[in-house]
Amino acid sequence: MQDPLRVVVADDHPVILFGAEHALLKFPGLEIVGRARQSTELVKMLQTAACDVLVTDLAMPGGQYGDGLQLIGYLRRNFPNLPIVVLTMLENTALLKRLSELGVTSVVNKSDDLSHIGLAVQHVSRNLEYMSPSVKASLDALRMNSGGKTDEVMLSKRELEVVRLFVSGMTIKEISEQLNRSIKTISTQKNTAMRKLGIDRDSELFQYAQSNGLLNLSSHAPDDLGDAS
Repeated sequence: MQDPLRVVVADDHPVILFGAEHALLKFPGLEIVGRARQSTELVKMLQTAACDVLVTDLAMPGGQYGDGLQLIGYLRRNFPNLPIVVLTMLENTALLKRLSELGVTSVVNKSDDLSHIGLAVQHVSRNLEYMSPSVKASLDALRMNSGGKTDEVMLSKRELEVVRLFVSGMTIKEISEQLNRSIKTISTQKNTAMRKLGIDRDSELFQYAQSNGLLNLSSHAPDDLGDAS
């Protein structure tokens, strides 16, 4: 008889954590061996408990090792052989590309049926890629719109500066005054950045900024948003 796959689940929302566990338990051969609410608990658990697959939320603030891409990068460096299934509410293509570059081959959107979490665990345990339906749709749209090319998403230095100030809580008017540019110019640069990132709403821009560490960037941030972590 084959040993069960040992799964650790991490999410800072109790409802999602419960839902993910409930969905996983419907799959025979999976065993939940640990639960974490933030990165400190998660890393300590991975250091002490045997784990075959990690299922983790992307936005999980409050822990010693951060969250978002910062946490994923830490996990990939320190647990390079551990398959990871990322849970997120965010589907923008720039974020999906960064996750792929970090070695994440499975992303499940929380808006999809939670049964996809179990399917994702089964796939990554066999070194197979798995994307839930809405994530796959976003990636397919990216490939279609770019003619099959998925070049690095690049923001200009000025666009990145505007995004950083906007997500820090400043209004368009305040940004224009600080940078000595017109309100129209600031608005255009913000909208251009959002279009490049595949983002439609300000709330998604805040989520993306958190996941990419933009909330902590200095005014000397790099031109390439893809390098922010």
